[in-house]
Amino acid sequence: MHAPDRPLPDAHPARLILTLSLAATVGLGIGRFAYALVLPDMREDLGWSYSAAGFMNTINAVGYLVGALVASRLIQRVGWAGAIRGGTLACVAALATCALTGNFVALSLARLVLGLGAAAGFVAGGALAATIAQSRPERANFLLSLFYAGPGIGILSSGLIAPFTLQYFGPGSWWIVWWALTLLSVAMTVPLFLIRIESGARFSEGSHTSFAILPVLIYLAGYFLFGAGYIAYMTFMIAYVRDGGGGAAAQAAFWSLIGLSAFVTPWAWRAVLALDRGGLATAIILGTNALGAALPMLGHSPAWLAVSAIVFGVAFFAVVGSTTAFVRFNYAPPVWPTAIAAMTISFGVGQTLGPIVVGAITDALGSLSYALNVSAALLALGAVAALCQRKVGPAK
Repeated sequence: MHAPDRPLPDAHPARLILTLSLAATVGLGIGRFAYALVLPDMREDLGWSYSAAGFMNTINAVGYLVGALVASRLIQRVGWAGAIRGGTLACVAALATCALTGNFVALSLARLVLGLGAAAGFVAGGALAATIAQSRPERANFLLSLFYAGPGIGILSSGLIAPFTLQYFGPGSWWIVWWALTLLSVAMTVPLFLIRIESGARFSEGSHTSFAILPVLIYLAGYFLFGAGYIAYMTFMIAYVRDGGGGAAAQAAFWSLIGLSAFVTPWAWRAVLALDRGGLATAIILGTNALGAALPMLGHSPAWLAVSAIVFGVAFFAVVGSTTAFVRFNYAPPVWPTAIAAMTISFGVGQTLGPIVVGAITDALGSLSYALNVSAALLALGAVAALCQRKVGPAK
């Protein structure tokens, strides 16, 4: 699959990429991550164990993994606009389903569809954003970072809605939160239908043969560890804050700090993302991410939790951007969609295993502190793996 030759010359690159990022806002920022905000109330109201609660993010990650596997073929069949808009609409429908039932199977299927839709929008949007960014080489890394700020918008907005909604309506009101998030997602989907996304995409069966896994195997392993490590933090940290006595304001502040950090990412990591030295940029950012995940081990005070949220958030959103930058530096444009899909698949396998494994550890040992320990360790190992990645070769 070849990237579009000249995507939307009539639109400003930054504005277009920010609009495309709304697909990631709905699919990831709200569809995946907002689950952590309602997890404690759902777990208590529906009688779930931590393993069952973790499974809901595992099944979501399975959908994301499957979606990443078929993303290239989906784009070939329905086009860039179809993949981005259709995937986002599927996410909205699945969010509405979460508000309609407490049945475990139905909720699992909704979370699965959320993953499928999020992957379609993210892979297609990411590949298109990378091509658009390339139209301004001097600002390419900054422009690409704007796309990955999308999930932060969803995290911030859901963090300002969910805790206070739960506090106002009381225990068992998780379904009201899902309705509020569904309406928010509908509003964020509208701009995707107001811009011209489709462009002159070309497809070629031969492009898949130009991406080899072996030269980047250690890098893919690092990205796998990132997927497994970050999702444990993002799934259980709100429960950890709540267990420590944090009320709605504390939960909203913590979650919003993670979301706000996304807006700092394009500036904070601009120089690092410009490093064309194999996996070095990813290693630096992932190491910072591990530090943020480890900070709650040092104390449960609001100050420590706030610093953890900021450090984790600033690095979290940049890790994915660093992998796309790695693809841009090491592969020719026709290979970008396939390479990004490979990265996403590795990441998807990691985040598939992370929530249910960490949930089982928490059930067995009886403390969410162990979830954070595992999360930080996995992220640190991922940084070491990325550091071992050398350049594949100059992009042609």
